[in-house]
Amino acid sequence: MGVQFASLSPDGSKIALVASGPQQTTKLFIVDTAGGGLRSILTASGKPERLQNCRWVAATRLVCKVYSLEQFSGEIIGSSTVIAIDSDGKNVRSLSVRRTSNSQSVDFRGGAVIDYLPDQDGSVLMMRSYVPEERTDSFLNKTDEGMGVDRIDTRTGTTIHVESPQRDADEYITDGYGAVRIKGVTARNPDGYDLGSRKYLYREAGSREWQTLSTNIYSENSGFRPYAIDREGNFTYGLEKIDGRLAAVAYSLSGARTRSVIYQNPSVDVDQFIRTGRRGRVIGVSYATDRREAVYFDPTLKALSVSLSKALGGKSVHIADTSMDETKVLVWAGSDIDPGQYYLFDRTAKKLTPVIPQRPQLAGKTLAQVQAITYPAADGTMIPAYLTLPLGKEAHGLRAIVLPHGGPSARDEWGFDWLSQYFVARGFAVIQPNFRGSAGYGDVWFQKNGFQSWRTAVGDVASAGKYLVSKGIADPKKLGILGWSYGGYAALQAAVVEPDLFKSVVAIAPVTDLGTLAGSDRYWSNFYTSKTMIGTGPHLVEGSPARNVERIKAPIMMFQGTLDENVNQQQPRLMDQRLKAAGKKSELVIFEGLDHQLDDEAARTTILQRSGDFLEAAGN
Repeated sequence: MGVQFASLSPDGSKIALVASGPQQTTKLFIVDTAGGGLRSILTASGKPERLQNCRWVAATRLVCKVYSLEQFSGEIIGSSTVIAIDSDGKNVRSLSVRRTSNSQSVDFRGGAVIDYLPDQDGSVLMMRSYVPEERTDSFLNKTDEGMGVDRIDTRTGTTIHVESPQRDADEYITDGYGAVRIKGVTARNPDGYDLGSRKYLYREAGSREWQTLSTNIYSENSGFRPYAIDREGNFTYGLEKIDGRLAAVAYSLSGARTRSVIYQNPSVDVDQFIRTGRRGRVIGVSYATDRREAVYFDPTLKALSVSLSKALGGKSVHIADTSMDETKVLVWAGSDIDPGQYYLFDRTAKKLTPVIPQRPQLAGKTLAQVQAITYPAADGTMIPAYLTLPLGKEAHGLRAIVLPHGGPSARDEWGFDWLSQYFVARGFAVIQPNFRGSAGYGDVWFQKNGFQSWRTAVGDVASAGKYLVSKGIADPKKLGILGWSYGGYAALQAAVVEPDLFKSVVAIAPVTDLGTLAGSDRYWSNFYTSKTMIGTGPHLVEGSPARNVERIKAPIMMFQGTLDENVNQQQPRLMDQRLKAAGKKSELVIFEGLDHQLDDEAARTTILQRSGDFLEAAGN
């Protein structure tokens, strides 16, 4: 079992845990904080439903988001549903809008709770999608279309419309007290394709009139994007670029619409707001350099975080949830050698009580420490990375793995990593590079992205392997590379540009052909934004490992799920076919019914064991 999500009831008497179970199952557990043990009240089979999160809306009532993946006519369809359930497992009710045979279009979005209305015991404000309905034998046709906002009693299903549905609206933000103050409207062309930007509108306090706040071009990560509202201060928190890096800023929600910079970092993006309480009150921001750092606006909670971290041996501490009066706090704490543990802290009694480890199967296991390092790229640029070395071995002449992250708009952070720790336990040194093209370091570092700027990104990945060899850490005959998603692409393309460097390559759910990837979303609303990200030009051929298999020397092993909606299974199948046609060594393992995360205990065990054996065979 691995805990994926945790929530504390408003009265602090119970904790809800969403955890993975055998195969693809997810379960909802309830823990009585007075010591009543752990009991399961809901199970999702994973075929196709899986639980994503469950939050309390009353002392005995929860709202859960359920996600499904299914295949229709060759297309992989993701859909969501929101349900409510009592803490004893009874009175299960769907809160999403029901579709009927009279529906004139399809919308797979089940909606989302945008305000838990803590003063209204069991009612929520929910963003819900509507589609037109028409009956030939009735005048009672329904013309509503798009996302609106409804107030719903989760126990009875009684619904009051708060915001009329709007076709291109896809985001609403409240003030935490039930007032919808901000709306996001996505720009689309006449055919319905997303153009990569969203216009935000706001209301002044007490007004129903919408006014322009900002335009966020999310395909370029530019322009102000709001995240939360401070009702007392009458302003919205959000992120906006300053000097090429994301900073936390605030705009007043009044006619003046003045802007103030809350916090910016000279080296990295500010990428998260820290929120707490039943109303999601913003108490700080965070960013990641070598490690994730927090800047608290609330001095009391800052002192609490510092004292808890000190009491727990210097581990990173995250406030996961609080009771309504904030006297009881659900805390997560972890580190590079600790996958994480949940605790309940009673601020009145000053008592810290362990609840459950995030990964109980690793309790008591000794893990390897993660070092933040830098290494030189081919042009001399110093690349940040994390290096993990096996316990009890001299850092010389080891089997080693370069482990590039996915994305490419992502980055690795210091902390526990299950992939890295597995291979380190088998005796490998593992380096995780935050190559140029990674997110979090600003525009200059991101460049055009890891696909259009593949030469730089993949070159930096290859330089990580060269660094391990130059320092004597890696045996050059036993150097491998493994990646997942974009990381799998980078692993394969590194084998193209540096055919003599890596002796074995493992690619999990990898992109292998950029031209095919650019056209893969043509039936979906994000087609233009996806195509724009990939770009056009010679790099579609030069940067595609499936089009350059003749240069590859290392044996290849790939893994893929048939329900992967991020990377179509035809990507690794094409790579496998072309490698074999060229007389290269290739093995492709297909998992039926699994998605991009391959989140299945048996499948992940297979991936780890077979990858480890494959990488160990290099140089023998």
